[in-house]
Amino acid sequence: MKHSMQKYKNNISLKHKIISIAIALIVWQLFAILINNKLLLVSPIKVTERLSQLIFTREYWLAISFSLLRIVLGFTLAIAIGLIFAVIANKYKIVDILLWPYITAMKATPVTSFIILCLIWLSTKTLSILTVFLIVFPIVYSNIFEALNTVDIKLLEMANVFKMKLSKRIRCIYIPHIMPFINSTVTVAIGMSWKAGVAAEVIGMPRGSIGSFMYEAKLYLSTADLFAWTATIIALSMLLERLLSFFLKLTYKKVINLKGDKL
Repeated sequence: MKHSMQKYKNNISLKHKIISIAIALIVWQLFAILINNKLLLVSPIKVTERLSQLIFTREYWLAISFSLLRIVLGFTLAIAIGLIFAVIANKYKIVDILLWPYITAMKATPVTSFIILCLIWLSTKTLSILTVFLIVFPIVYSNIFEALNTVDIKLLEMANVFKMKLSKRIRCIYIPHIMPFINSTVTVAIGMSWKAGVAAEVIGMPRGSIGSFMYEAKLYLSTADLFAWTATIIALSMLLERLLSFFLKLTYKKVINLKGDKL
């Protein structure tokens, strides 16, 4: 049972994306000229100049490594544990009932509240890991749980009639069905991870993190630095999203195209 990955692709072509980015940069440049105040809004040219200076510094890459490691760790834990709990809750309704108040609280609680609470329990160096986990976990759990609950019951009944092995059911029924949910979940969760992780760093200010440099930029009214670090975060988020999408597609194709799996 094959399932095309074409439906997961973004409908906007690369050409249109480049054009829209170019227009956005032109608009940004025009606003910067009109405002004519570097403290309020710097031009994309100035931001590019500052970024070209930062990338040749050791502190820049150490900050990226510091934040990237912790945000990716929190994200990975949330994906893995969220997936496990969604599968268990789908099989045992009581688990979903017991988790409901925690999931609801995680969704409703502001990121700032999470960060302040986590500061009481953890050191600033591990703050972003737990913050990212608490933000991403309910997204993953809810989406995967919904995906599992909407699997075609007729396909499952057919699998029971033919006494299909669990590995075959997972490969031919569950994975093709939940793959769009996983793809959309990862896309949303990556952006949320960076927002939550960097916010935690700005408040906790662990030394050598991206968040600490952004706070210093704000403190010293260095708008160019602030925009440069923001551009870095956007670039990292987009890169991770691309890598994860590629990994998911590759894994999907390998799993679906497995041979020799008998009923």
